[in-house]
Amino acid sequence: MSDHNNILIRVSGTDRPGITAGLLSILASEGGEVLDMEQVVVRDHLMLSLLVSLPERSTALKDLLFFGWERSITIEFDVVESDPEPPARIRHAVTVLGEGLSAMALAGVAEAIAGGGGNIDRIFRLSRYPVYSYELVVSGGDVSEMRPRLLQAAADHRIDVAIQREGLERRAKRLVLIDVDSTLIQDEVIDLLAEEAGITDQVAAITERAMAGELDFGQALAERVGLLAGLDVGALERVRAKVRLTPGARTFVRTLHRLGYVVAAVSGGFSFFVDELGSDLGLDHVFSNTLEVADGVVTGKLAGTIVDRARKADILREVAAREAIPVSQTVAVGDGANDLDMLEAAGLGIAFNAKPVVKEVADTSVNVPYLDAILFVLGIRREDVEAADAAGGDATAIT
Repeated sequence: MSDHNNILIRVSGTDRPGITAGLLSILASEGGEVLDMEQVVVRDHLMLSLLVSLPERSTALKDLLFFGWERSITIEFDVVESDPEPPARIRHAVTVLGEGLSAMALAGVAEAIAGGGGNIDRIFRLSRYPVYSYELVVSGGDVSEMRPRLLQAAADHRIDVAIQREGLERRAKRLVLIDVDSTLIQDEVIDLLAEEAGITDQVAAITERAMAGELDFGQALAERVGLLAGLDVGALERVRAKVRLTPGARTFVRTLHRLGYVVAAVSGGFSFFVDELGSDLGLDHVFSNTLEVADGVVTGKLAGTIVDRARKADILREVAAREAIPVSQTVAVGDGANDLDMLEAAGLGIAFNAKPVVKEVADTSVNVPYLDAILFVLGIRREDVEAADAAGGDATAIT
């Protein structure tokens, strides 16, 4: 018979310096061995669990109770099974986002996980700004059962829920490729150009035909660009001045760069706008179509290879190869049908305020109007973003 007992020690109370050190010192003095340990502090309230092996005649438990009494903290004990190592189980990370996360919404998520056979091992807050978000680490369960239940909970409570396999692959993402119009920026540049040219209705009609499947992207783009013939460069410059970044775009790019990501933009729009955007944000690569201009006037033609749906996916693979990053470690972000191939090709495809057909294909979707909310899907905490901004001297530059 073993001369040691495995004891689960639960500690709770107001946190202060020295509590964990004091507890461990007592255990060490009595020959205790720490088998597992986890600590969480929520609003200065400590919750610490320790699984320890103690000699049968140890006085450590009595000493711990006295230590807790002196510091007004609660200490409880349970004897556990002799084998402390739980069986290995597949884990998933469930990220919950919303401009408000009610108890009912979180209960709906928890019920969806339980309904799929999953068990929540850990919950921690990722952010309170610009949205509330939590990450739930889930063990076991059938993801094919959990995913539809989570999607239903998201729809019922008007929140976003993402589920990803937890592990090294998730935390090894190193390249983000993002669409531009209605993703990195709030606008559709072709529509702004149509306003300048006085052809809004004609361009809208072509766009509608493309969405109905009557035209592919290349045909629709060529027809719309043809209508811009005769527009002068001054109009292009006025449109460029109107383009608005999506809220959180600068924080998104800045944070990814600090973490060592390569950040690239790909657009079915035009280099006249995308190149300057890339320079302003410090993007590593930008790809877009070239609007042909001669003698200060738009000719109505495009130059070079067209960046369409298939080309976007090719660009993802090409940039990954150039940067020596496996495609499985890439993230693609987009909103429209023209982004479907790259979302499918990427290691993680994120639909950002996207059309329904895109949400169906993407691995997950984000429907709040803040681009930096995508950071939370990647497991990045808001407090770490703000701490990095403060250290970099631009804590107020959260836009």
